[in-house]
Amino acid sequence: MRRVGRALWDRRAEDPAAIEAELRGPKGRGWLMPWLPSRAHDNGMFLVFSNGIGLDDDEIRTGNAMIIDPFGRILAETGRADDDMVVADLDPALFERNTGRGWIRTRRPSLYGPILTATGREEDVLKVRFE
Repeated sequence: MRRVGRALWDRRAEDPAAIEAELRGPKGRGWLMPWLPSRAHDNGMFLVFSNGIGLDDDEIRTGNAMIIDPFGRILAETGRADDDMVVADLDPALFERNTGRGWIRTRRPSLYGPILTATGREEDVLKVRFE
């Protein structure tokens, strides 16, 4: 996947609409949406996604902080190309009425051993992500 361009980030003050469109697109929010809400749903939990915004080493962090309920619904989010905060009221009753909590009760920790054992084939996360 291509990254958000540095030149676009550097021009954010002159053209905030362009960078915010990029942050909402496939390199930002669009990349998160296929998996982030499903993790909240699958695990029956509220999920707070807090992501940096702006230059981080040689990458532009895309922000898109959000709060998601146990059904995968977005309660609050931001797409600003600047520091921002999201806040939401959480309803604890949602813990008792969601599918993910049922799945948690059926997990079998005895099967986790093989995934915790080093194989010698592990790779650096940045290398895997950006190759």
